[in-house]
Amino acid sequence: MNTLALQHWEELTWEEIQARISSGNDAAILPIGATEQHGPQLTVGMDSLLGRHLCSSVAKITGVPSLPLLPYGCSLGHSHRWPGTLALSPHTLVSVVTDIADWLYPAGIKKLFIVNSHVTNEAPLRCALEILRAKHDDLCIALFNTGKLTPEIAQDFSADAADWHANAAETSIVLHLDPSATRPGKLASSDDPDRTQGKVFSHPVNRTSLIGVTGTPSKASPDAGKELYQKLQSALVELIRTGLQESPPLDHSYFEQSVQ
Repeated sequence: MNTLALQHWEELTWEEIQARISSGNDAAILPIGATEQHGPQLTVGMDSLLGRHLCSSVAKITGVPSLPLLPYGCSLGHSHRWPGTLALSPHTLVSVVTDIADWLYPAGIKKLFIVNSHVTNEAPLRCALEILRAKHDDLCIALFNTGKLTPEIAQDFSADAADWHANAAETSIVLHLDPSATRPGKLASSDDPDRTQGKVFSHPVNRTSLIGVTGTPSKASPDAGKELYQKLQSALVELIRTGLQESPPLDHSYFEQSVQ
């Protein structure tokens, strides 16, 4: 078996993982998704679907193995109005990610690319990054949020709503990746406007949406999803390849004080 062709962590034995790391492949991709309501037209696994497909394809291109996807995220803002959401508290998400990295580091992983496909995971994941880089001196961590990988991608996601959710962009991606995770008969009636414009406070979704959608999924198409997914894949490949070649600008230990 050509183990170099296997790009999912769970497909490898411990000896194969050890051999990879010993040969210099000391990086890993950690996809973080969510399980949350995505309106009447998308299944609750949308964010995880994107993260799983994207990290799997990027792993094959870059040779950096993808860790098992975490399918739960910080989705507290979606409230209990619509069943289906399974949310972690910010503290729990921070703890889970730092625990995972605490096991990766002794195994020899020195570069961790966290790929987040759910918007409100960003703050807890940034906290996890802060904790880990202060704990492990030579562990480099990058946090990539799929909806903001490039300015063009950010514009594509927010084209129909600034506070987008289950909108044309997300629905298009699912129509491209896995049409069975959509409900075509619901697309025409699933539009809901962005009600957050001009608001001072950050309101939960139960106070901003009637059906759990913000945007116009009726405008979604498989072709638009294919184009956007290709942009996501190309951008993430470039970022990871750049990261693989990157070294810290200065070689100063986190734990040693400057000597004057």
